Amino acid sequence: MRSKSWGRPVQPVRTTTAATRPSDPTAFVSAVSMVRTARRSTFRTVMAVVRQVRQGLAWKVASAHQASTRGAPASPLSGNATFCSSGPRCFHPALWRPPLLSSHYFPGYRRASTDAPATLRCSLLPPPVDLKYVRDQLPEVERNIAQRGVTANAARVAALYDRFCELKADTDAVRQERNEVAAKMKNVKELPQAERERCIARGKHLKDALARMEAELVAVEEEMHTEAGKIPNRTHPDVPTGGEERARLLRMAGEKRRFDGFAPKSHLELALELDLVNFEAAARVSGARFYYLRNAGAMLELALVNWAMQRLVLEHGFTPMLTPDLVREEMVAGCGFQPRGEASQTYLVPDGALCLVGTAEIPLGGYYAGQILSEEQLPIRLAGFSHCFRREVGAAGTETRGLYRVHQFSKVEMFAITTPEQSEVMHEELRRIEESLFDALGLCYRVLDMPVEDLGNPAYRKYDIEAWMPGRGAFGEISSASNCTDYQARRLAIRYRDAQHGQVRHVHTLNATACATPRLLISILENYQQCDGSVLVPPVLRPYLGGLEKIARPRASEGVAARSA
Repeated sequence: MRSKSWGRPVQPVRTTTAATRPSDPTAFVSAVSMVRTARRSTFRTVMAVVRQVRQGLAWKVASAHQASTRGAPASPLSGNATFCSSGPRCFHPALWRPPLLSSHYFPGYRRASTDAPATLRCSLLPPPVDLKYVRDQLPEVERNIAQRGVTANAARVAALYDRFCELKADTDAVRQERNEVAAKMKNVKELPQAERERCIARGKHLKDALARMEAELVAVEEEMHTEAGKIPNRTHPDVPTGGEERARLLRMAGEKRRFDGFAPKSHLELALELDLVNFEAAARVSGARFYYLRNAGAMLELALVNWAMQRLVLEHGFTPMLTPDLVREEMVAGCGFQPRGEASQTYLVPDGALCLVGTAEIPLGGYYAGQILSEEQLPIRLAGFSHCFRREVGAAGTETRGLYRVHQFSKVEMFAITTPEQSEVMHEELRRIEESLFDALGLCYRVLDMPVEDLGNPAYRKYDIEAWMPGRGAFGEISSASNCTDYQARRLAIRYRDAQHGQVRHVHTLNATACATPRLLISILENYQQCDGSVLVPPVLRPYLGGLEKIARPRASEGVAARSA
């Protein structure tokens, strides 16, 4: 229990009983009011501390539940904030919530320090990369960083890792000696006076030394993890070097449509003429690059989603998932995305440590965070539907017109978890599934092996699929498939137990787009347009639209969709 002034403990308020209740009713009411006020103050104090700890501002926990009967002084938590450890039930272990990315979310990891709760906690975070590999293969890691064109300091990470290992060994040695002294102090009354004083002095010295060393250990570990998080994944040896222009063509499917007797319109013209979309209303409601899909446009998106999910689940054995649109910030970082900063594409919810997802890959990966799977469970195939939210920082030009680059859209995502030996085979399988979907839609597309500068930090290798969009007069990306190997698994602490040897290893994760609805709507509208301004519905989607074969111009007396005779 404490007053409103942080760090100044107050004496606990004793509750009244029949024996101690004052005869004056006014005094009794005053006493009850004091008790209630004290309880509210205690609750506010506890919740304030919980909020601080959850935000990662505190690295120590007060052992108030042990000190409540001793009148121990307040224990420091962070900055100028302290937690009162006197008074009854000021703090209970059940109220403790560990900092983000701790073993609370990743139970497979344990804290290195098991000292009293008031000591600093170390090893809260799973390492974002293989730190030993970074140190031992430093030239290779630096070459990969340079080829990808990212900003990361592998040499600093290697130096911090060496320092961390040294500090960890020294800390463990001091802790062991302190425990030996503590064991000897159990029989302190039997020791000679000189030996007793020496043990007491030595114990105090070791306690202070351990506190200093653990503080430095935490600081080194935090910086090491921050710097290591900037290091990209390794790169497949067959990935082309250079920028986007160096992408390698793997396959060209279908033929570009020829338009006889009329010039093809853009999807924006078609969508407005057919009353499929409304950008003006969305701009008033939400701002630029938002849109309303309406009439046959809304039904066409739902048909695409239902068709894609059904194909994945019934034909390819995926598990269907409807995922949250809001996730914790550490889940975004765990998947290798940047939740903060000027270059971030992520929308942050103020004061909530939550983010709007940019892809279902994030909640699907987070679904298994901190788990140790059995090898028999692998591979895992998930098909997740989500709304996707992206800031699209830096995007400008003609690509921002219409549906090509928007802030919110719907998407069906494939996500796979495999053993390291299965991941490259799974990568090819995901690519073949994507191709089968776009073949069924009758699109002309090309498959590209993307160069190293276009991979992004998580990807070991990435395939992009681009569809021909006549209105744009160019190919446009409609899908990608990435093998992230163990990059995300290390950050999310997803592991599996080897069936043969029982060894615990990190899994590999992969992701691929099955259906990004805005880009597919563009491809369908522009490739299936007719000379009269109508748009044919791809045959595979007609059963999901009640047999609708053609989307025609709206008439005053009819709806916007005309069913062919």
